[in-house]
Amino acid sequence: MTDSPGAPASVSAPDSGKYLTSSVAGAAKILVVGPLGVGKTTLVGTVSEIKPLFTEAAMSQAGAGVDTAVDSAKTTTTVSLDFGRLTIDGDLVLYLFGTPGQQRFLPAWRDLAKGALGALALVDTRDLTASFDALGNLEDLDLPFAIAVNTFPGSPRYGVDDLRSALDLLPGTPLVTCDARDRASSIRALAALVRHLIAIATEPS
Repeated sequence: MTDSPGAPASVSAPDSGKYLTSSVAGAAKILVVGPLGVGKTTLVGTVSEIKPLFTEAAMSQAGAGVDTAVDSAKTTTTVSLDFGRLTIDGDLVLYLFGTPGQQRFLPAWRDLAKGALGALALVDTRDLTASFDALGNLEDLDLPFAIAVNTFPGSPRYGVDDLRSALDLLPGTPLVTCDARDRASSIRALAALVRHLIAIATEPS
């Protein structure tokens, strides 16, 4: 269904300590973006090697008309950010910032994007159109990104070409599948983004 995710990265285990090891040589700020209910908070919490920070609030009746999610059982939403940390291959630290999913939080979203090197954009095939705002925001910010199709039980499965066409992706944009509840799967998606950012940085000018 998707492009090859490549070889898995070596990563630190959860709760491996709040301090960085002496082998760390670099760090990158990464956004985790997507529409409401796509799994951003879950992914950050799944991969973080430190206790993650969440800013979840109960979804209110006042927001019912604008805050719609594919999963009708969803009762909370991120109102500021999610934050976690992941060390890859012992020397690169990813600081993960999950963004609010609703377009009405765009001012906060743009503040979070300052200093970010790239973004992992989560997509739900049950409603691909819900991802358009987040992808448009990334393009407006000229921020490189990779697409991770978060698999939900019973969600439709599409071929790579169909997904690329539906999401209007450039040929070089990575497209992988992941399960935000599974650490190894989520790390592979982040590793695909890191490889993409390295490729962009090393392209001949």
